Amino acid sequence: MDAVAAPGPETVEAAFADRSRLVEGVRAYGLIVAMWLRSTMAYRASFVMTTVGNFLVTGFDFVTIMLMFSHVDALGGYTLPEIALLYGVSATAFGLCDLLLGSVDRVGQRVRDGTLDTLLVRPVPVLAQVAADRFALRRLGRITQALLVLGYALATLDVEWTPLKVFLLPVMVLSGAAIFGAVFVVGAAFQFYAQDASEVQNAFTYGGTTLLQYPPTVFARELVRGVTFVVPLAFVSWLPALYLLGRDYPLDLPRWVAFLPPVVAGGCWVLAGLVWRVGLRSYRSTGS
Repeated sequence: MDAVAAPGPETVEAAFADRSRLVEGVRAYGLIVAMWLRSTMAYRASFVMTTVGNFLVTGFDFVTIMLMFSHVDALGGYTLPEIALLYGVSATAFGLCDLLLGSVDRVGQRVRDGTLDTLLVRPVPVLAQVAADRFALRRLGRITQALLVLGYALATLDVEWTPLKVFLLPVMVLSGAAIFGAVFVVGAAFQFYAQDASEVQNAFTYGGTTLLQYPPTVFARELVRGVTFVVPLAFVSWLPALYLLGRDYPLDLPRWVAFLPPVVAGGCWVLAGLVWRVGLRSYRSTGS
């Protein structure tokens, strides 16, 4: 039997370097967030007003859906509580992502005005600095509104809950936030080249969460395929939520794909990390 070769010193050193850089990135992110939290709490009245405003503005999305149901009994074959579940899951997942990583969409602006250069000279991962910059706690308003809709859905739906379904609910929210986060990072990396592509990124992030708030039956099959196999936003809410509801997916996929969101999220982050590195290495300072 051939002996298994032990990892060389270069491999071990690289593994420890990556781990150390990850730890440093998380630590730096926490320190920057704490700084912005102290700044936010210095003006508590402003924080409360902006949070309430964020809550009310995002709440109009669900009010629009409720107005639709004042004229119809079902939308695409789905009742209001069922759509509330889709809305609550996707909006909560996006809200968590937007709270933690929403600032990365400013990369294009930093490239244009040259402020990204100041982040490059610091011994801290650039992504951690960009993500934590201007941490906006007011975004809790969006999350609160989404959780209220999700609570309404869970209270009114006639679902036969099993331990597996109960376990799947938080998993799909957290995995959905991770998938949205990967899309944010890929969009930010694209801005190293386009420099003014934040609206393109928003089409997949803010536009994606709006898309997922409605049942897949109201969209063309080509679009459903796109958000399943190309930009896998369907794994945020559609696939796992339809399993909870006992409904079939329009593309006739096996039911076990409802449990793939963590796997999809991990794959998306591997891809996002590679794209981010390529984009960052291509940056040649302002004016280049």
